[in-house]
Amino acid sequence: MSPTPSIRPMPTRLFPFFADLHGRTVLVVGGGSVARRKVDALLDTGARIVVGAPALDRELIALAAEGRIDTVIGNFTDAWLDDACLVIAATDDAVANRAIAAAASERRIFANVVDDAELSSIHLPARVERGPLQIAISSGGGAPMLARHIREQLETQFDESLGALAELLQRSRARIRERLPDLPARRRFFDRILKGPIPALLRRGDAISAERALQANLDAAPPSRGRVALVGAGPGDPGLLTLRALRLLNEADVILHDRLVSAEVLALARRDAELIEVGKRVGGDHAATQSGIHRLLVEQALAGKRVVRLKGGDPFVFGRGGEELEVLQSHGIDFEVAPGITAAIACGAYAGIPLTHREHAQSVRFVTAHTKDEDDGIDWRALAQDRQTLAFYMGVSGLERIRDRLIAHGRDARTPVALVENGTRAGQRVVVGTLAELPELANTHRVSAPAILFVGEVAALATRLHWFGAPPLHGLPLEALAQAA
Repeated sequence: MSPTPSIRPMPTRLFPFFADLHGRTVLVVGGGSVARRKVDALLDTGARIVVGAPALDRELIALAAEGRIDTVIGNFTDAWLDDACLVIAATDDAVANRAIAAAASERRIFANVVDDAELSSIHLPARVERGPLQIAISSGGGAPMLARHIREQLETQFDESLGALAELLQRSRARIRERLPDLPARRRFFDRILKGPIPALLRRGDAISAERALQANLDAAPPSRGRVALVGAGPGDPGLLTLRALRLLNEADVILHDRLVSAEVLALARRDAELIEVGKRVGGDHAATQSGIHRLLVEQALAGKRVVRLKGGDPFVFGRGGEELEVLQSHGIDFEVAPGITAAIACGAYAGIPLTHREHAQSVRFVTAHTKDEDDGIDWRALAQDRQTLAFYMGVSGLERIRDRLIAHGRDARTPVALVENGTRAGQRVVVGTLAELPELANTHRVSAPAILFVGEVAALATRLHWFGAPPLHGLPLEALAQAA
């Protein structure tokens, strides 16, 4: 009797791949409709399909008569696995399926047990097929009906002409690689043809014109220079990226990103793009770092690459985006800008802090707190006026100085404040209190960067309007904050 396989813990993530089964043996154990469906999926792969069972249904018998499958009649034995690279257990007997999985595990052969994710070492996905193009959907075996539901949706979104397009590109692959040996140049070529008229020509069945259009694009000289896109990554939540920003991330050859751009945003980039962190760290030489960023931007663009300069928030709000564009312009490099949602707007929204409010604030000012000079050029008297909201970027720097300057120039010490740490991210924290206790609030709750500071009556509204993450921490009783608001 075959040993009972131990239940393996489900992997955190399956590794997807498309296997070339041509000339390899695949064993399907089972003789009914479930086994037949698995055989149908294998027929066009070029695999040697062996079906084993005590009895076969009519369709499987017909396939055997046509020579499309081999058969073994009887109950499963380990010898059936000889030469097999994959086994599919498709019987209606749980004990038999378990024995098949155990025997395959002993021989280190991939096994798929129908409707039993725990016994399977490989999962067969739901598929959408358009000629050689395949879209595979897998839930890791945990929710097969969801995978099927998504497949049905995708079936309606992708028309049959995609198969013709895939075949055209497949036929042209060798000449494309010969004409464009440089990978970035090939990417630009594919971007041009996939966004051009070729897909539409194939949809209306004009394969000859599509072939001519592809050759014309191939004959055209590729551009000699790359280009740069300044892209705002927002404060962290990838759902706040613009559609334009997402497209640029998926077209990039190289991405120069700030240190605080979230991992979730970076995960949306092209998988084979080169990621280069160029963030400025506390205590470092910011001028030297910025000079290095300028040099990298120019070098990569002149090498013909599509470069994304990915900045937290918005490139033009305390992001030095203007300086970088001036450098690119001086070198004759083409550029564009995809704005991002700046931290004050996003963090205020996620913390329940409206930056303007008819009863409390008729204006808002964005201020950088990252300045240590005694004569910092900031108009503190203007900032100290009431009925306005102040948003201090890099808001954990110099809190004592901010408090003292505002109070000294007339801002009420009881003015509500809010510190938003990791705004829009899973670890968002909001700390509310008054201007007088601002440094103590940050120290007590150990607020750290990235954080933004809001000063103004609207900051108190976070205690009532918060909706994302944990409720705000506070330094004053809620009743006092409500009165201040």
